[in-house]
This record gives sequence, C-alpha cells and structure tokens, in this order.
Amino acid sequence: MVILLLASAFNSLTQRVFAELSDRGHRVAVELALGEESVREALRRHVPDLVVAPMLTTAIPDDVCAARPCLVVHPGPPGDRGPSALDRALQEGVERWGVTVLQAEAAWDAGPVWASASFTVPPGVGKSDLYRGEVADAALEAVSTAVERFAAGGFRPTPQPPDADGGHAVRPYLRQEERRIDWEREPTEAVLRKLRAADSRPGVRDAFLGGEWYLHGGHPEDRLHGRPGWVLATRHGAICRATVDGAVWIPELRPARRPGGPGTYRLPAVHALGERLPPVPELPAGLWPSGGRHTRRTWTDVWYAEEGAVGFLRFSFPGGAMSTDQCRRLLAGYTFARTRPTEVLVLGGARDFFSNGIHLGVIEAAPDPAAESWANILAMDALVEAVLTTTDRLVVAALGGNAAAGGAMLALAADEVWCRSGAVLNPHYRLMGLYGSEYWTYTLPRRVGAARAERLTRDALPVSAAAAERMGLVDRVLESGPGSFTADVTRLAAHLARSAGLRARIAQKKAARERDEAERPLREYRNAELERMRRTFQDPGAPYHALRRAFVTRERPVRTPEHLTARFTRHRVSEL
Repeated sequence: MVILLLASAFNSLTQRVFAELSDRGHRVAVELALGEESVREALRRHVPDLVVAPMLTTAIPDDVCAARPCLVVHPGPPGDRGPSALDRALQEGVERWGVTVLQAEAAWDAGPVWASASFTVPPGVGKSDLYRGEVADAALEAVSTAVERFAAGGFRPTPQPPDADGGHAVRPYLRQEERRIDWEREPTEAVLRKLRAADSRPGVRDAFLGGEWYLHGGHPEDRLHGRPGWVLATRHGAICRATVDGAVWIPELRPARRPGGPGTYRLPAVHALGERLPPVPELPAGLWPSGGRHTRRTWTDVWYAEEGAVGFLRFSFPGGAMSTDQCRRLLAGYTFARTRPTEVLVLGGARDFFSNGIHLGVIEAAPDPAAESWANILAMDALVEAVLTTTDRLVVAALGGNAAAGGAMLALAADEVWCRSGAVLNPHYRLMGLYGSEYWTYTLPRRVGAARAERLTRDALPVSAAAAERMGLVDRVLESGPGSFTADVTRLAAHLARSAGLRARIAQKKAARERDEAERPLREYRNAELERMRRTFQDPGAPYHALRRAFVTRERPVRTPEHLTARFTRHRVSEL
C-alpha cells in the first residue's frame, strides 16, 4: 500500500514505524504536520491508501479524515484520552499500560479502536526510555495489526470503552503545578515518579540556587543524606539533591526560558549551573569492580562488571549524546577493561540509546562551538580507534536501543554487533551538515560494501534492526524486550567466550587488522575524515552551525525535509 505517515516530528517512534512498514513492502512517505494546508497538500501529492499518525500533537483536519482513513497512535490503553497519557501513567505509578491505534475523529482520541497492545511498566524507568522501549514495541504491534486489518478489508473498528460516567472524559494536560516537587515533604519515590514522568520533556520546573530550572532525569541514591532540596554532591556532570528520606541524582538541567528570549536546552547539570554550584564533593564512580555485579542504588553513566571470561563495559548517556568529557571517561573505562583477563568484551548492553555521537548541546553552549566540536570529534575518534585496535579479545557492541551518526560508527568498530529487534540505526551524518568521522570510511564499506555505504550516507534514512542484519550492518538481532536484552546479551556473550574456536578467531582478527593496516593505515582514514570536519567546524557559514542550533533549541521546521519524501518519489518513478 501507499502509506502516508503524518507526524509532528520525525521522532524515534515515527522513524521505527517508517522503517518497519517499509520493510514490509509498503511505500511510505512522511509529512510533518506543520499546518492544515501542508497536510492537505501532502494528501494530494502522495494519494495514500492510508494515513498513519505515530506521534501527533495537533488534530488532523476534518476534510482529510473524510478523504482517507486516518489512524492515530495514542500512548495509552483504549478509553484513555488526553495529551499527557504517558506522563500521568508514570507519575501515578501504574503497573500496566498500553497503546491504542484509533481512527481519527473530531473528538480528540475518541475514535473507534483498530488495534491495541498492552505491556508491563518496569519500575524505575523514565518516560523517554519507556517510550522508545515498551511503548514503541506495543505501538509497532498495534500499528502492524491495524494496517493488516485495513489491507484485508472488512474489519470494523470497535467503539472506545466509556469512562465511569458513560462518556469519554479527556484527562487534561499535566501542567507544572501538578509536577512541582515539594522537597520538604515528598519522599524519594514520589520525587522520582515526578522526575521520571518528565525526564526528556518538559522536565520539572524548580527554583534553587538563585535560578529557575527544568530538572531532567531522576535516579535514586542510597547513601547520601542532607537537608531536603540541597545539592549534596556531583558525579560526572550530575547533581545529587537531598530528599526527606534520601537523595536523588539529576543528570541534566535546562534553564527556564525568559519571555522573548532564545530557546533553552538540556545540559549536564553541573555545566548548566556553572558558578552557581556550591562547593560540594565530586564523587568518583566507584564502579570498576574486579568481578561480580554492581548492586548499589546510585547513578553513574559508565560502569564495568565481569562474569567469568566476559567483561561488560556499560554506559548510558542522556539522549545518547556523548560530550568530550563523556567520551574520555568511556575511553578510560575501555582502557581499564582491556587490562582485565577476559576473552570477550561487551560494549554497551544497557537499555535505551547506544549512542548518537557528539553532544551538540554542550557544543552549542561552549564559548567557542567550533573548538568544542573539534575536541568532541577527536575524543570520539580516540574511543573508536581503541576499539578498532583491540586485537587480544573479541569485542561485541550490544545495541539495546537506537544508534546514530558517530554512535552507529562506534558500534561498527566492534567485531560483532548485536542489536535488539526494536532498535533503529541512522548510519549517516548528512542531516547535520557533516561529512563524519569515527573511521566510518573504513568500517562502513567494510561491512556493507562501498555502493551501499554511499547510499546509506546519502539517503540519510533510518534502518530497522532486521534490515540492518540483512545488509550486514549488524551480525545478530535479538528478539528481546527492552528489559530482557541485557540478560540475553550476558547469556550469549558467555556462550561466545566458551566457544571452541574463540582463540582462532582472535588470532584471525589480529592478522586481518595487520593486513588492513599495511594496505592503508588507520591514521590515513582518520586524517582524511578530520580534514573535512575541520573545514566545516571552522567555517562560520557552514550549514552545520545553523542545523546544530536548530536541533538543540528545537526550532520548528518550516517544511518537511526533502529526504523523507524523495525515497517515496524515486519508488513511484521507478515503477512507472
């Protein structure tokens, strides 16, 4: 079928729906909902059989709904209505939740149900992680069912179940008044529920240290105590604030926007506070054990553990972005891991993002963004080079979630790439106006061939895990849930470490690296890539600078990016 995806943004869920429906043979186009007339024009241009809205914050025009069947993905179970479905579910502490695909009607979220799917809400998971994990899995299940029912014909969607009063009450938008934290009265678990319900957007507004901030992310701390609301310590850019019965770690802050002022964006909390931060201790990670598992309730973004002959270097950076400091600390962890007597080293393996490459927010906030861009890409390159030159053990990149740009290339530096079935890869840089580095000109063609590497970086479209496996971009796709991926990776890595041919594989890997180095040294790939990147960073008129600023401040686009419709157009032309 011809399917038009209508979305307020080409976000992670929209990308996944796009990639997986394309995998199923549908011709899929995307239109950003930037106004009613743009939606009408998209309908005239693409003439779709079906319109699907994976993420929509505005209503579809009535005449569009009348012209074509329009299915909307709502992140709540049948009967739930309102714009803050997931936020309220997490803040209220629900244990089961769901996703509904309903037919768009004049009344918001009140249309009949085409399909739905439910899931267990795991404890301690924030909204953005849940959205890209369990919610996305349920949404794909429900969308796939709805599309199949539509294609087969004859299916009659069922009315929404009424609420207790017999109607369809809309639960209102969750405003900051309801999100506000009372540090003097609320226990840690209540504070964490509020933080997790707003971790990516909109954040929880709070006043402290002489400023107004939005708090992003929340993790428990089991040892520190102090006066409620006070900052007790820092660790790797995060701040720890006391509650009435404990403390919480908050990794990021966003300054409140002044009326008429420029847009603000999330930054590591210590970076955002600057000189406002009081003199508190910087705590070490303390998570470099010689063996066993980490069991404390605390926060760090990089940690290491061992099980037998397998080392696990795990990391989790908010939004998947890796600043210069984060890259260097991850490299320090990797360097430590290489000193351990293991046969297999697993990089990643936690929930949510693997990596999205350099940290555009920290770069934008730097006094000299060009210099910080350069420092960040050098730090990323050093990390990737360390992985590429590890020849005494096998390295596995375990992608529990999405990977993009330099983060995708970091994964490709490993000997094997294992990917959760729900992950989406974006192995390209073009949309940020960059040529790219991280040795991609060596690793990407090595895996998929020169022609496909050129298409992937030119077309700049998301790739599903299944498609990535078919083209050789990844080696293994794990049909794991977001919460079981780490355990599945641990089991498979232990099996790999016990395999009879492991030492022979390691020897072959070392010999192959030596042959490749003799043919063309890694430094030549690096220097050629960095020369292109240096020219871009140092050119004030390069599109990268405006694109970066628009990305971090969430500027509203004025049109749908051409690359989202060009693929559909090429397919139509080739079929004529």
